[in-house]
Amino acid sequence: MSDLDPKLTFDSFVVGPANRLASAAARRAADSPGTSYNPLFLYSSPGLGKTHILTAIAHQSSKGEAKSVEYMALEEYLDRLAGSLQAGARDGLYGDLDLLLLDDVQFLTGQPEAQEMLLKTLDQLTSAGGQIVLASDRPPADIDGLDARLLSRFSGGLIVDLGPPEYETRVAIIRKKAEERGQTLEQGVAEAVAKAPFKNVRELGGVLNKIFATQDLEGRQVSASEVTKLLQEQDEVAALGGGSDEFGSFLDELASSVAEAVEKTEEPWRKEIREALESADRQGYVVHRLEVVKGDKEPKGWEQLVEGFKADIRRLREIDNELERLGNPWPEAAQGVLVDPDRLEEAEALLASVRERQRPFPQLGDGPLLHDLSGFDAMALKAAAQLVGEEKPEYNPLFVWSSDESLGRTLLAAVGRTYKETFADQRMAVASISHFAEDFIRALADGVAGAWRERWWTVDLLLVHGIQDLSETERAQDEFFHLFEALKRRGARMMLVADRAPSNVESIDDRLRSRFEGGLVLELTEGDAADLELVEHAAAEGSEGIFVPDLKAGQSERQDTRTIEPVPAALPEPPTKGGAWFPGPENVVIHWPRIEELLIEEID
Repeated sequence: MSDLDPKLTFDSFVVGPANRLASAAARRAADSPGTSYNPLFLYSSPGLGKTHILTAIAHQSSKGEAKSVEYMALEEYLDRLAGSLQAGARDGLYGDLDLLLLDDVQFLTGQPEAQEMLLKTLDQLTSAGGQIVLASDRPPADIDGLDARLLSRFSGGLIVDLGPPEYETRVAIIRKKAEERGQTLEQGVAEAVAKAPFKNVRELGGVLNKIFATQDLEGRQVSASEVTKLLQEQDEVAALGGGSDEFGSFLDELASSVAEAVEKTEEPWRKEIREALESADRQGYVVHRLEVVKGDKEPKGWEQLVEGFKADIRRLREIDNELERLGNPWPEAAQGVLVDPDRLEEAEALLASVRERQRPFPQLGDGPLLHDLSGFDAMALKAAAQLVGEEKPEYNPLFVWSSDESLGRTLLAAVGRTYKETFADQRMAVASISHFAEDFIRALADGVAGAWRERWWTVDLLLVHGIQDLSETERAQDEFFHLFEALKRRGARMMLVADRAPSNVESIDDRLRSRFEGGLVLELTEGDAADLELVEHAAAEGSEGIFVPDLKAGQSERQDTRTIEPVPAALPEPPTKGGAWFPGPENVVIHWPRIEELLIEEID
């Protein structure tokens, strides 16, 4: 098998919506060769991860049941084919493999004999239960002159394309790459690079390499404002990025090593291994790693082998205790993992997911409850109080907007505090859209997106402000839609705040807009809460800020002279005299110049 880059594994492959299916199918092929998706055909434009995935399959399969694995580019396959033909063999190649990984299959064009031999190889390999995975820069149907029988065989398996990563995945890739290179990036740098219109990940990596080189050579941090200039220096980028697989592929891997079983001999080492094996076996741990070194010769590095085995067991025990302390929500996932030192990586991943699932949300600072607020529109206060009342709210979600968004955040914070007064044991999440998107990017980079999703999907009250910022996201917008749907199915309560009406939030999915408009939409005018001084209270974690009112000294004793008529129990019919009456594009509350004269609520 060709030399494999040890850095290109599944661990270093950042998964996003554009490559999720390809990654999942590749893992299945590596873990269970020949059982499904056979052949597996991957295609994409250059630089989007095909070679990375093929190499990752080879690394992963070597840890499993596959005993014979071959990975090569088509050019190498053709060279070996020519040698085989010269030797008089015409019955195909590699039919006895467990796994054959073949890259650059597009070069089958104009190679009829190679196509014939590949067809025979494929037939022999699949009939023997082997797996074949192929990669190309185009789908099978676009490979000129491809034998119809090969096209049929490829179509009989699974054909998957890898698209370019969307914005959030690009940010996650950049941050992970920086972490692996021991680099830190100034705030906004990863986002600025990710927004550039690169065709593939290699181009993205070239600019990042220039940033790293600048920081190393000049001993300073590159700022977000410098990114545009770096993006324009294509010649320098090419000079820096050329010639290195590490730079070209961009997706480096967290270092990994596989213990080698070698020679063994005599008493001292035999005793140490036996005692370690027997102790672990008594405690219920899998001891396969030590059993395979039994023999007549002393294995090299057996001391490190035994100590590594013991260290892994100690770590498994620590993970087990930590999971018990956290209250592992997925006990079935821990079965078998926590007793097998060879599955320590899986145990670490499980612990990371449980920590993410149990991570508390930022909390609101001290401030007024709903009944402490004065100066707000009565309809807004009534709808907010109903949202967090004992009974199921009639209007959910509650969407509040104002050109002065701090008014909405003030009301939102009071809603959150009132809810916690009534439902102390319920889970509440308070965030801005920018925090939501950042949190998702972090989860992607940490490999805990599934646990992150479950954490958000199980809240009882969702309070989100800055909804208009959804227009600046890609994947986060889709995640927010699915969060909305999940909470709606559970009957969770939601309040959303923006600086504009849903109909004016640009570049968002119409499905999401219709969900916003499906609840109750209220506008807070500039005159609302005009007597309150707004101050920003930071949440308990991070820099997530919520605006809450803070009364001036002595203000609490000052009598509010304004009066607001309560909302009538039965609202009057909309006026039709003198012409037709048309509501706005969303469910709205219409404010007349003097609220005490008339208030009309139009609800579907």
